[in-house]
Amino acid sequence: MEDALTLDAPKTQNGLILFAKRFWPLLLGFATIVIPTFAQLGKEVWSTEAGVHGPIVLATGGWLLARAWPTVRADVRPAPPVAAGLALAIALMLYVLARAFSFISLEVAGMLGAILATAWLYLGTAVLRRLWFPIFYLGFLIPLPGWLIDSVTAPLKTYISVTATKLLGWAGYPIGREGVTLYIAQYQLLVEDACAGLNSIISLTSISLFYIYLLHNASWRYSMFLMAWIIPAAMIANLVRVIMLVLITYYFGNAAAQGFLHSTAGLLMFVIALLFIFAIDKLMSPIRDRLTAGKS
Repeated sequence: MEDALTLDAPKTQNGLILFAKRFWPLLLGFATIVIPTFAQLGKEVWSTEAGVHGPIVLATGGWLLARAWPTVRADVRPAPPVAAGLALAIALMLYVLARAFSFISLEVAGMLGAILATAWLYLGTAVLRRLWFPIFYLGFLIPLPGWLIDSVTAPLKTYISVTATKLLGWAGYPIGREGVTLYIAQYQLLVEDACAGLNSIISLTSISLFYIYLLHNASWRYSMFLMAWIIPAAMIANLVRVIMLVLITYYFGNAAAQGFLHSTAGLLMFVIALLFIFAIDKLMSPIRDRLTAGKS
């Protein structure tokens, strides 16, 4: 008798059609929760600087799963229906409650939990264990709640404000500070959450993890070494961003700093941080080669 819990990846267009016909209730169920949640993410999160990494994580995470599937499909062993069904029910309850009360973080967590529970039911524990990194990586789709961002960014904003003021003061600029508000000449600038570093740390962490996993997943020690540089890179890049915005305001006025150049500075900050990680990886290549050689 054909095992209804066995998923064979279709290799042709006809295979895709057969797959859709066989599992159309499952696909329809996914669509009813995935489409509204992704639409909400695009409207509330992905259109902001805090969630700019979301579409990248979604695309690259899906690619990682598709890339790994041929190597894990032989390990498919469906999980116990009772345990997987209970996990699915809990995830769906979380999803429904979060969507009813507009808690986007819990809504995305519930959606991913429902997908993971369904995958456990059909594929089994062994497959999910081997796919641990793509699963963990896709967790970056969950946006941080606002209360957490506010509590974490407060000390980060203070650090950025104090350091930027000292550096520019040493360079001879007429700058002062009160809390997280900077004063230069006749202008006043507030260091906001976007400049504090937390959002860029999350984005940089997700992209850096993808880079590290693809190039260095064979050496976990070296991967941990590179990951240790993510937070310093993000903090330095955000400090550079604030200093750039202060200088733009000083020389060209507040309108220039808050307009196109503000967004450009944010993009440049992210590129600088990412290049910093790449540079560390390049400089540490002798250590990486020794670790890889010692493992082989």
